[in-house]
Amino acid sequence: MACMLRIGFVTKDSEQLRRMRGTGADVSLVLVLNTSCSCKFPLSWLSHQRGWGCTGDKLQPQGTAADIISTVEFNYTGDLLATGDKGGRVVIFQREQETKSRPVSRGEYNVYSTFQSHEPEFDYLKSLEIEEKINKIRWLPQQNAAHFLLSTNDKTIKLWKISERDKRAEGYNLKDEDGRLREPFRVTELRVPTLKPMDLMVEASPRRTFANAHTYHINSISVNSDYATYLSADDLRINLWHLEVTNRSFNIVDIKPANMEELTEVITAAEFHPHHCNVFVYSSSKGTIRLRSFFSEIISSISDVKFSHSGRYMMTRDYLSVKVWDLNMENRPVETYQMCLPFPRTSTIMTGSYNNFFRTFERNSRRDTTLEASRESSKPRAILKPRKVCTTGKRKKDEITVDSLDFNKKILHTAWHPMENIIAVAATNNLYLFQEKVN
Repeated sequence: MACMLRIGFVTKDSEQLRRMRGTGADVSLVLVLNTSCSCKFPLSWLSHQRGWGCTGDKLQPQGTAADIISTVEFNYTGDLLATGDKGGRVVIFQREQETKSRPVSRGEYNVYSTFQSHEPEFDYLKSLEIEEKINKIRWLPQQNAAHFLLSTNDKTIKLWKISERDKRAEGYNLKDEDGRLREPFRVTELRVPTLKPMDLMVEASPRRTFANAHTYHINSISVNSDYATYLSADDLRINLWHLEVTNRSFNIVDIKPANMEELTEVITAAEFHPHHCNVFVYSSSKGTIRLRSFFSEIISSISDVKFSHSGRYMMTRDYLSVKVWDLNMENRPVETYQMCLPFPRTSTIMTGSYNNFFRTFERNSRRDTTLEASRESSKPRAILKPRKVCTTGKRKKDEITVDSLDFNKKILHTAWHPMENIIAVAATNNLYLFQEKVN
């Protein structure tokens, strides 16, 4: 019996990148902004929990490694919530619809569709296994009755169409009732097919596959505000794609040095500006954040420069601002006057932590709250109590000591409803949904 022997070679490039990433992938906690309506702080949260294959509010056991949730994302309206796991599956939850017999419950989501997005692959040229784990999911704005989303693993990005079907066509001329082709002599009349009602069926079909453009692991995808293009980022490069073109992309950022021994940082995340289609941002493992624009050479061009009468200050004018410089301090301007720079306010920030803790920060009052996503706090309609970690030997009743924290439990993936105060928090293979308490 012939057998195939897979031999994995670890190159210097992959070792270098692994050292640069370090444990960053293990502790790179997601930052989520609340863009919903303004609210009083602190918020009280009610619990709704979902897990793979669970019914009602029954929690899942620990499960396998393939069941661990790797990404969570609301769509633009907040009616759908998509989760991806390490097994390459995508599970979509739909918000419960309001009926006459049952008024709408703001935080109730039920399973809408489940499909296999990615399968494990093997790169025979580089002798590398490609995991099926879903790294990111991004929704596209809804243009018709169907929904579209992008999902990616380490190498391949796919565009999926999620649609409903509650009718089927019957009465074909060339097919019988069972779908088999009819003999030509049996076709004696011309029939017009009719649509018959059927049970609602949710279908997920792949529409585009974007592959062979990334040498390293994809960590981010982001849809542009023009809704026609998107970017994808790996450890060293960022590419720009058109949603209708699968065989070509444009490289817009490349930080790979000529000699990999000189590598000092890798790209960790990238995202488009929500309103300006020419602006995007990316971060690196050195803690550096770079804001880039496709027209940066135009807007950064200095159109005029003047000295003050005293000779100590210098004024410069570019496309967006007037800056005042002190000749004795060259690292930054002492004053900046924006000519046109709209900035939408976002009042609350959420991020994950260890021990299944997640924190919310109120920017206006500078107050923060620590909450926990756990089995004890996941009873339906239960109100979450703020948690506090103490660093001293003495602790109060509701406090937790630093030594008792479980660093294997991490909140790595969170999402905030775009219109309301509903949050989704992924903890290993369990998904927690919390909503603001309404009196």
